[in-house]
Amino acid sequence: MIVDIHGHVSAPPELYAYKAMLLSSRGYHGKGDPGISDERMQQAAQNHVDVLKGVGTDVQFISPRPFQLMHSETPETIVRWWVAANNDLIARQCRAFPETLRGMCGLPQTPGGDIRACVQELERCVEELGVVGCLINPDPTEGTGLMPTLDDEYWYPLYDKMVALDVPGLVHSTACKNSRESYSAHFITEESIAVLNLCKAECRVFRDFPKLRLIISHGGGSVPYQIGRWRAHRIRERQRDQSLESFDESLRRLYFDTVLYNRESLEFLFRMVGVDRCLFGTENPGSGSAPDPKSGAMLDDLKPVIESIGWLNEADRRAIFETNAGAVFPRFAARMRV
Repeated sequence: MIVDIHGHVSAPPELYAYKAMLLSSRGYHGKGDPGISDERMQQAAQNHVDVLKGVGTDVQFISPRPFQLMHSETPETIVRWWVAANNDLIARQCRAFPETLRGMCGLPQTPGGDIRACVQELERCVEELGVVGCLINPDPTEGTGLMPTLDDEYWYPLYDKMVALDVPGLVHSTACKNSRESYSAHFITEESIAVLNLCKAECRVFRDFPKLRLIISHGGGSVPYQIGRWRAHRIRERQRDQSLESFDESLRRLYFDTVLYNRESLEFLFRMVGVDRCLFGTENPGSGSAPDPKSGAMLDDLKPVIESIGWLNEADRRAIFETNAGAVFPRFAARMRV
């Protein structure tokens, strides 16, 4: 089975018309309704499912389109309404295509907002909508300010609920209003910051929540490529305190997806963090949906790319494509056993 843990919802235009209404009215006219019919919902999902079938993907986990989540907008009320509308649409599409789609909910994160709103939406989505995980944005300011890093106790109520519900989080930035970088570049910036803070020698997150499972999007940002720098820093720290674990040991407390659109980077990731910490992900259809000028293959058609890595054995490939997802997403695995 080929399980893609990183996909985003393909929504009909009515959803984004609803977003425009919320932004223009700032909630003055109330919550409203996206007004997406079953026919329009199913049409958008069918096109998405057809793409997945075309590349041999059996199951994909879909979450809101991150750059559309408008976490930095005000008032907070419209962010909550918008995120809930995305999650509800995802649940409808998963019910319409239960063999192919599984839900990953977005969270109504806002700069300085009470994390309890995210806890409540996560609980609703797991218990009522049947999602198997959640999307965590490390920077709801969307490049405009400072947020507590993921090792800060600000996040602890969310981590506690994730452990209680037995769901993992996919660390994935959203939009960026900072003109110095695009939202896509901001993804890599924030993922790198997230990894380095979660791997700090003094980080207590995985001591306080040993069952917490966090997946870093896009192959861990820049961290695997820059690992020599972070190893060197940890070696100097260990000269002062021999009880500290190595940087590589800290890194292996996290999981990583394969949303990297070239073989060289994928091979490097597998070697640096280990096959057992990597989960197949493509974000297809999405940012990588462009043809390779040399081969003509779509860059986000990653199954044959991974299969072409000769030093991976069959057990390695099965772990990447299927069994690691079952271990990290127990609610998905439980349904597959039914």
